[in-house]
Amino acid sequence: MIGRLNHVAIAVPDLEAACAQYRDALGAAVGAPQAEPGHGVTVVFIALPNTKIELLHPLGPDSPIAGFLQKNPAGGIHHVCYEVEDILAARDRLVSAGARVLGSGEPKTGAHGKPVLFLHPKDFNGCLVELEEV
Repeated sequence: MIGRLNHVAIAVPDLEAACAQYRDALGAAVGAPQAEPGHGVTVVFIALPNTKIELLHPLGPDSPIAGFLQKNPAGGIHHVCYEVEDILAARDRLVSAGARVLGSGEPKTGAHGKPVLFLHPKDFNGCLVELEEV
């Protein structure tokens, strides 16, 4: 059901410093910051040959990433995103298998302009999972 790894998301306390580290120390292609008010974050995508890294920074104090950074002040891996061909079919299959979809259970538009859903980390070995329709 799941396809390729789309990205690994890392919450960062200082977006500019994290971008500089990936660009200058690692020589990666770092994209421009992109505000995602519907998700409460600013994102920056880093292109790799086989996937992407998504840097996440809170847009405000009510952002879920602000809460994550309070618990993890240095930042850390926030979620992994897998591609699926049909997000509604994937959701229905996962729910029937006992997985919990976060929020309303309906897809939202993600940073790539495509439908996304998040799955409860307690159902996936402590890892928050994002599904993105391709």
